[in-house]
Amino acid sequence: MIYEALQILKEQLENYFVNIDFGTGNFVALENIALLETSHDNADNLKGKVVLTLLNLEEEATLKNLPHYRIVDGSTKYRNPAVHINIYLLISANCDTYAKSLRSISKVIQFFQGKNVFTSANTVYNRDENVAFDDLESFKFILELYTPSFEELNYVWGTLGGRQLPSVIYKIQLVSIDQGKTISESEVIHQLKGELGNKN
Repeated sequence: MIYEALQILKEQLENYFVNIDFGTGNFVALENIALLETSHDNADNLKGKVVLTLLNLEEEATLKNLPHYRIVDGSTKYRNPAVHINIYLLISANCDTYAKSLRSISKVIQFFQGKNVFTSANTVYNRDENVAFDDLESFKFILELYTPSFEELNYVWGTLGGRQLPSVIYKIQLVSIDQGKTISESEVIHQLKGELGNKN
């Protein structure tokens, strides 16, 4: 679901840039921005683009204690609880000019200000060309602007290669990962029978 969420955001952002006549149909890339500082072949694919890069994953601890069973058709099915994660997404602008990079970041913020909740009901995405979307039935995630300190930002760009680009970081909450595997199954307990003994 991590790839699917980021790919959906990439497509949505790409469509927005096309609709406002700001970029071509290949203006947004889902790629590791650290490749820009290497001699890797993909470094050329990052030139003149807005690049989405996964920065970090964080488990949502508040949802760890949800029930680990479901009652389906009169039977109790036990399964491991889903893993709920927050994704930290770095969006960098590596455009031809610094001015266009700044404008691109402004447009990114503008887009996510207008739409920060993405669901299967309000989002049209290209599932025909992507095999990974075959298992995607429904989704909902919310984007929130994340502002790191200067020290954190310096550490992020130092880790990614040192060259800082105009960028913004978003926290995507809440992506659920669930294999849907049943561990065991039993009948539902409706009543208890028997007598309580006297302990005295």
